[in-house]
Amino acid sequence: MNKSEDVSTPWLFEITPKNKFFSLNLKEVWQYRDLLVLFVKRDIVTVYKQTVLGPLWYLIQPLFTSVTFTIIFNSVAGIDTGSVPPFLFNLAGVTVWNYFTACLTGTSDTFRANAGIFGKVYFPRIITPLSIVISNLIKFGIQFLIFIVFYVYYYFQGALISLNVTAIFFPVIIALMGILGLGLGMFISSLVTKYRDFSNLIGFGVQLLMYLSAVIYPMALIKDKLPNYGWLVQYNPLAYIIETSRYMLLSVGDISFYGLLYTFIVTGIIFFAGLLVFNKTEKSFIDTV
Repeated sequence: MNKSEDVSTPWLFEITPKNKFFSLNLKEVWQYRDLLVLFVKRDIVTVYKQTVLGPLWYLIQPLFTSVTFTIIFNSVAGIDTGSVPPFLFNLAGVTVWNYFTACLTGTSDTFRANAGIFGKVYFPRIITPLSIVISNLIKFGIQFLIFIVFYVYYYFQGALISLNVTAIFFPVIIALMGILGLGLGMFISSLVTKYRDFSNLIGFGVQLLMYLSAVIYPMALIKDKLPNYGWLVQYNPLAYIIETSRYMLLSVGDISFYGLLYTFIVTGIIFFAGLLVFNKTEKSFIDTV
């Protein structure tokens, strides 16, 4: 140290062990915001960098999924979507659902996928799953533009669709979906560090969860057709998010304020529980990954 330097000058950043079991570290995340932006750019650019169609996969996946659901569940199975065209009904649910699954699957392998970085340099570990949620929000925006294109098309074709006044709260619903995916992803990521085979169940679990989340049918249909199993959907917070999204965008279905309150409570519990486990795991995960 140069003698001219004042030894009493405090450090700009100080890295200390975490003593708190629960810590969101918003101040520290803000200090590393440039790193967060770099991770977001990495997640967007590198995913389809060496692919034939590149970002077009953002558009192909929801379109083909919606067409498949329309043929199987509406044309063959006869699920009624009311005055809303079946394809648009499915596209609305699939678009919102894709954001949740992208957040969940992307954050559920945080520790194992980034073990090399975590073991070499310090930064707030929460930045990694946060970057995935934010980058997927950009992908969601691209897919939502496709929904808007088809919405306008069907509107001028005379379809009885309209935005509900509650659509101004649609960003809140999407944020809720992202927080729920982040909380579950952090929790699962902590389990994967010790139980490797747990990651194999994620894909199957997500597919099963989709059928219990009212993505391809109205919630009222389950209550009418399968009253004995309706509780599987009614106690699923994701179902209320999907149903509310379609109500806001298409004025179809119903909106349950008690269901939304339940969803907010469950989402908060899952997020904070996932964060608790995430903070605990990051202290010793390098020994088990």
